[in-house]
Amino acid sequence: MTSASIKSASGPARRAVVAAAGAAGLSVALTACGGSDDDSSSTSSSGTSGSTGSTGSTGSSEAASTGGTGGGDNAGAGAALAKTADIPEGGGKVFGSEKVVVTQPTAGTYKAFSAVCTHAGCAVKSISDGVINCPCHNSNFSITDGSVKSGPAQKPLPEVKISVSGDSISLA
Repeated sequence: MTSASIKSASGPARRAVVAAAGAAGLSVALTACGGSDDDSSSTSSSGTSGSTGSTGSTGSSEAASTGGTGGGDNAGAGAALAKTADIPEGGGKVFGSEKVVVTQPTAGTYKAFSAVCTHAGCAVKSISDGVINCPCHNSNFSITDGSVKSGPAQKPLPEVKISVSGDSISLA
């Protein structure tokens, strides 16, 4: 018997482990940066992370109590998001865990949009000077209707349905 042919059968080879870890990291990066510029406005296929939000693009609604007729995939429907006093006039607030941005373009009119950028699926992070800002590639969207103001994004942010009751804003 020779000792040259003895190999451990206790686990995978180091190369297999490194290759698997690299493939997993690549798939996470591609999922997070993946986006769609096609004509559908539905969410991405199930099982992917980083690109969710409401389905459907809607016309504008001027009613102060709603943000439109988007919605359907909102996991916290009915959950209170904020008080009306928390949303500045001419600005807004991003709710990262709900993936929603709520704005108040004019006094007493509240709008809500998906907080997922339509360019590459990044989360929008701030609102300033009447626009919702995505930090990934500098796309900017209107606080009034979610339309693209600048940047590589081609499609508006989908509107999300909200309800305002007294001083409370909730997902509808």
